Amino acid sequence: IIVCGDQSSGKSSVLEAISGVSFPTKSNLCTRFPTELILRKTSHIGVSVSIVPHHSRSESEQLSLSSFHEKLDGFDGLPTLIENSKAAMGISTHGKAFSRDLLRIEVSGPDRPHLTIVDLPGLIHSETKQQSASDVELVQDVVQSYMKEPRSIILAVVSAKNDYANQIVLKLARIADKKGNRTLGVITKPDTLISGSESEAMYVSLARNQDVEFRLGWHVLKNMDSELGEWSLTDRDVKEEAFFMQGIWEEVSGSLLGVDKLRNRLSKVLLGQIAAELPGLIDEIEIKSNACRSRLDKLGEPRATLDEQRRYLLNISQLFQSLVKASVDGTYNHPFFENAESETGYQKRIRAVMQNLNLDFAEHIAKRGHRREITSPKDTGRVSGGIVLISRDKFLDHIQRLMSRTRGRELPGTFNPMIVADLFLEQSNPWETITRSHIDRVWKAAKEFLSLAATYIADAATSKALFQKIFEPALDQLLESLNAKTTELLTPHQKSHPITYNHYFTEALQKVRNERSKSEYSSIVKNFFGVSSLESSLYINQHKDLSQLVTALVQSTEPDMNRFACSEALDCMEAYYKVVYLPHILSCPNFV
Repeated sequence: IIVCGDQSSGKSSVLEAISGVSFPTKSNLCTRFPTELILRKTSHIGVSVSIVPHHSRSESEQLSLSSFHEKLDGFDGLPTLIENSKAAMGISTHGKAFSRDLLRIEVSGPDRPHLTIVDLPGLIHSETKQQSASDVELVQDVVQSYMKEPRSIILAVVSAKNDYANQIVLKLARIADKKGNRTLGVITKPDTLISGSESEAMYVSLARNQDVEFRLGWHVLKNMDSELGEWSLTDRDVKEEAFFMQGIWEEVSGSLLGVDKLRNRLSKVLLGQIAAELPGLIDEIEIKSNACRSRLDKLGEPRATLDEQRRYLLNISQLFQSLVKASVDGTYNHPFFENAESETGYQKRIRAVMQNLNLDFAEHIAKRGHRREITSPKDTGRVSGGIVLISRDKFLDHIQRLMSRTRGRELPGTFNPMIVADLFLEQSNPWETITRSHIDRVWKAAKEFLSLAATYIADAATSKALFQKIFEPALDQLLESLNAKTTELLTPHQKSHPITYNHYFTEALQKVRNERSKSEYSSIVKNFFGVSSLESSLYINQHKDLSQLVTALVQSTEPDMNRFACSEALDCMEAYYKVVYLPHILSCPNFV
């Protein structure tokens, strides 16, 4: 049961009335942290106070707060203990105003019911000098985190001092419990309502569950005013009973009034909640039990002696070797490999992962490995996936500018062979980025596979130690080696002059020239015969002077010597690129 409401709505008084345990309830005080009150029925009376640190605390802070543990034989020293716990959490007048840490108070006695209630800090509407904007957010986060727990019962406390439509707790309760199945509304301070007023009638309607409806309904409590001095819980109950026997409250069902009836309602609600949640709780315990057994199985036989430790390491190393071999061979029969449809199952199939990465690399470098791509004049100037689309004429203009700056002893109409090196270096510029990206992806896939394998063969502590002490250093060294090999592979193409003894270069060069000549000649023939395509057969029922066709074909040669040299250089570069590109694709996956 979690008790929540706006600041100064009387939450702590509700908690005190239900539990019979006195808390500091002065009007100028408010709950600064979640307080868990555990009531247990025992033959002896005792109070135990401890702090459960929030998981956001550092390890040293968690150890320090966890050591806070005090015991009492009665309730007299409880306020002092609560103040001490505040200091331990770092809450002070001029320091931190609220904390996420949990104060746990265990109360035992012969007249105590078996009940656990959590009192949460009051929701703040706006920041003040004592409460910053971050405090407002922190309190709301803490309250919502408790509310969203599906097994908790929300005791939404609403003060009759203020219009309930303006109290944040109802909105948050609706967000956490949309159907209102586990929320019980509690109205406090009904004595502040003017008898016979419209506000009193509204709150009576609310108590009857006629306005804001909850499946568990509403309840009304009249607590003592903390400003009236000292009073006992017996005095409180007597005055509450007398208040509800007068005025409009006489007309309200007695089952909705007073702390005694609330205790009975909560007992029944808790019983129903336990009955409803028990099957799910049993399933959850079973799941956690199986997970615990699995972790115990991974721990294996006891390994207290040196021989036992060696035997354990030998066993897991043999299992590791067999899993790696099976994965590299592509034999995925072991339970370790799971379902291929799952992401984890796929990551464990390292051969499949590597094959797919190599195919991606080959496709990527084929489509994106060249800097410029010759296209029709209408598509020039656009950049597609990092590739500059350029017409052949524009490309030749670029080569001509480059050739004019690198002239040597070559004859007019020929070109300096080193121009091919410059052009190839430009054209193959994306290779390094693509190749190093491929190396990185392969390395990460291997690292993930080894992590999964290590987790499978050993318990969490051992697998973590193996990975950090053995695998990670070896993987880092391997990555350095791969990057060095990549540099070695790319250096000849980036630093040396073009050289090849592959006869495919001549074939590729002739093919490049033939394709270009075919395109030029096709255009001349189509213009000569006045057709739009040469794909189908053509019937000519007229005389044609074929000498003109021959003249046109002969005149298609390039008269500009420099332009001709540029065209030849471009053809050589394209042919050389095709010859070198294929071995690069083949060699990179091999050394990876």
